[in-house]
Amino acid sequence: MHNRSEVLKLIYITGDTHGDINRFKSPEMKKLRRGDTLIICGDFGFMWDNSRKERAAMRKLSSKDYTIAFVDGCHENFDMLEELPVSEWNGGKVHKLRNNVIHLMRGQVYTIEDKKIFAFGGGHSQDYDFRRDGDWWEREQPTHAEIMEAIGNLRSNNYRMDYIITHEPPASLKDCLGVDVLQRLEVHAFFEDIIKTCRYKKWFFGKCHIDKHIPIKFYAVFNNVTPLK
Repeated sequence: MHNRSEVLKLIYITGDTHGDINRFKSPEMKKLRRGDTLIICGDFGFMWDNSRKERAAMRKLSSKDYTIAFVDGCHENFDMLEELPVSEWNGGKVHKLRNNVIHLMRGQVYTIEDKKIFAFGGGHSQDYDFRRDGDWWEREQPTHAEIMEAIGNLRSNNYRMDYIITHEPPASLKDCLGVDVLQRLEVHAFFEDIIKTCRYKKWFFGKCHIDKHIPIKFYAVFNNVTPLK
C-alpha cells in the first residue's frame, strides 16, 4: 500500500498573508507535505520593500518543500513584481519569485494535479484615501486588456473550470458578506459574467478577511487552510 507522500499531492487554499511569516507556522500550514501546492487568494505581501526582514522571510518560504502560489491583491509592490521575467508554469503565465514561490498572473488558466484553475488577482483598496500618496499602485486595478485576455483563456477552455481563485469577490455577494463595494470596477461586471457563463465547482476569494461558505459555490477564505476536493 502506497503512503500519501508517494501518491497523492494536494492543493490547499488560504487567504491573505500580508507578509506575515507566522502564518506559515500554524498547525494548519504544517499539514502541507512535499509536492503539495498552497494557493493564496491575494495580498501575499512578501515582495514589498526588500528589507532584511523580508529577505529572511523569503528564504524561509523558499526552503519549503511545497509550492506557494498566489494571485496578487491590493497590497502588493507591483513595481517589484513587474520587474520579474514572465515564464510559463502549468499552462499559464507566471512571475517566479523563487523556484517554489510563484505569482499567478491575471486571467491565466493552470492545470495543477489534473485540476483546471482560473486565477484573477487585483481589485480596489478600501484604504485608498490613506495610501494613494505612498504605498499605492494603480495597477492593483485590473485592466480591460487583462480582462479580454482572461475571456479568451476561458473561451479556449470551453468555459469549464474546476476552481476559480480571485482576490475580489463577485459584487453580487457583498450583501452576504457585509462588505460595502465602494467602487465598481470593470472586473466586477466580468466576475458576474463568469457566474453566468462558466461551469466550475468552487470559487475562492480572499479580500474580505473572513472564513465563510456562501452556498453553494462561493468561499471567502482568510486563516483557514482548505484542501481542494
